[in-house]
Amino acid sequence: MSARFDNKIVLITGGAGVIAGFTAQAFADRGATVVLADRNPDKLAAAAARLRPGCGKIDWVTADVTDSSQVAAMVAEVVRRHGGLDVAFNSAGTFGRGAPVADLDEDTWSAVLNVNLTGVFLTMKHEIAYMRTQGSGVIVNMASNIGAHGRRPGLAAYAASKAAVSVLTQTAARDHIRDGIRINAVSPGASDTPMSYRPGETQADRDARVKVAVPAGRVSDPAEVAAAVLWLASDESSFVVGHDLVVDGGATA
Repeated sequence: MSARFDNKIVLITGGAGVIAGFTAQAFADRGATVVLADRNPDKLAAAAARLRPGCGKIDWVTADVTDSSQVAAMVAEVVRRHGGLDVAFNSAGTFGRGAPVADLDEDTWSAVLNVNLTGVFLTMKHEIAYMRTQGSGVIVNMASNIGAHGRRPGLAAYAASKAAVSVLTQTAARDHIRDGIRINAVSPGASDTPMSYRPGETQADRDARVKVAVPAGRVSDPAEVAAAVLWLASDESSFVVGHDLVVDGGATA
């Protein structure tokens, strides 16, 4: 894509993650100032150190997306340091322990929904509160092809949380497009990250399984997911509102 993000301030939650890192690099390469956010300061600092500033800048701030006061402080700190907030990619998430519904413990259910759903609600709430004051902004939420688009046995909490993110995104998009804020979601399938492996799998095992299960015959490169996020965040998608863009090689087609 040809879009640039010069002088744009981009916030990425779940900033220590693989897809977040590829997305941050893509934004920075196109001129953005990128602020990574995560609750683990050591992993966050390491993730920021791996990135090249490119034409933009790299910064980071510690925050737990399940804590409203921390999220509010995160947004305020981004604005204080950099003078605004133009784009947010809310990618913080957790997979949780897999189990059939009858065997799923309540702590796992609560933990997964707190991060994946409540975390997206809180980050949007505070991002929108600022963006509304400037009359513009773009938000992209991380959903999943497991959820509204497809299901897998043993992943009830994850699927429920991500399906809810898809619907929350659509509702927020309609609530706030008249405020000048455009909101969409991206729903990746299996990507080349640690989450694509089942317990005990080698890369060869995973690739053989995916070759059969996914029509495209492979997992995605995280850069391919990043490209989808950047398109949704760019003016090239200016009339795309409340969309959930599936990037899964045809797995849920």
